[in-house]
Amino acid sequence: MVKIGVIGGSGLDDPKLLENHEEKEVDTPYGRPSSKLTIGKLNNVDVDART
Repeated sequence: MVKIGVIGGSGLDDPKLLENHEEKEVDTPYGRPSSKLTIGKLNNVDVDART
């Protein structure tokens, strides 16, 4: 299975870009990111995106 991660700017803040999207808060060893991860599918490929 292929999974894609995207780190982008304001152009990715439209959740309609991804099918079955959801936002998820995550913790890292360095603290919480400034925004939530958006998780969904694009052309049937799993995508994690952060703006």
